[in-house]
Amino acid sequence: MNKVVKRILTVFIILLVIFLVAWPKLAPLSKSSTDAKPAGVNGGSASIPVKGTIIKPQQLDDKITITGAVLANEALDLRTEISGIISKIYFKEGDNVKKGQVLLSVNVDNLRAQLEKLKYTQQLSEEIEGRQKKLLEREAISQEEYDISLTEFRTSAADIKVLQEQISKSVIRSPFEGSIGLRYVSEGSYITPETKIAYLVKVNPAKIEFSVPGRYTSKVANGDRINFTVEGIDEVFQGAVYAKEPVIDAVTRTLKIRALSGNDDKKLVPGQFVRIELVLNSMDSALLVPTQSVVPDVDGHIVYKKTGDKAEAVRVEIGIRRESEVQIMKGIQEKDTILITGIQQVEDGSTINITEIN
Repeated sequence: MNKVVKRILTVFIILLVIFLVAWPKLAPLSKSSTDAKPAGVNGGSASIPVKGTIIKPQQLDDKITITGAVLANEALDLRTEISGIISKIYFKEGDNVKKGQVLLSVNVDNLRAQLEKLKYTQQLSEEIEGRQKKLLEREAISQEEYDISLTEFRTSAADIKVLQEQISKSVIRSPFEGSIGLRYVSEGSYITPETKIAYLVKVNPAKIEFSVPGRYTSKVANGDRINFTVEGIDEVFQGAVYAKEPVIDAVTRTLKIRALSGNDDKKLVPGQFVRIELVLNSMDSALLVPTQSVVPDVDGHIVYKKTGDKAEAVRVEIGIRRESEVQIMKGIQEKDTILITGIQQVEDGSTINITEIN
């Protein structure tokens, strides 16, 4: 047997072995291929399974989301109008105080002594003025001499009023109902008008301050409601706009606005960061579809509507967008069934099978 024959036999044997090894795997594929039928046999093109939603009017709030801060309704640093030594402190840190309540007094014994002296001076001036008046009536003195005595009497009376006003300022009263924070002085301390005594704040109601882009200026009015949340509290608070700046900030191009919110339980603390939803307009009968139902194209937007067992492409005009829904202004009507799944597989005129209605 020559070498050529040997090589042929060797190749044949190798191919036979490969065939025998591969045959068990090839046989099922061959059978599957034989059993398969082309698409569309026995019934034509298959319907596409989709899910849909029936359109019905809903309430829709046209709103924007912005950030802001909680402010006190009233707040000030307690200070004295006169200098002196504190004689008595009548409040405790953290106290709730009423309007007009005495909070602190400054020692003004020296002023009271001066007042007592002036009263004696005034009494003497009054007596002198009375005698000079009688002498003037008898023409025993000149008008000028009488005028001097009258001026001295009136001056002493005015000096008394000045001292009485200064003495009244020695007692510090609460200008409004609120809460006192930490105090920074002690009894016996010498204070001046520059000395901070404590911080007084009124937090009910609380003010909510925020800014909106200038384009919304005409849409925000007093009485507009806001919903807001604060850090660390799992609760939605409500408030109402009561004031806004008359001009737009030239740097930020925003309009500063303030709202009031009830704060009986004092959960809202001045300085807190808030996230606000400002309702610009509210509609009772808006038609909304899920965001995924709206398909953008070069001419606008379309949705697929169920017409019989077919999908009909309908051109629509959209309005307000929310996170999961879009308002349809024109193109669909109440009770229309709109496709929400299978959008990528269908086209205008496709046969569909609604498997689920939301």
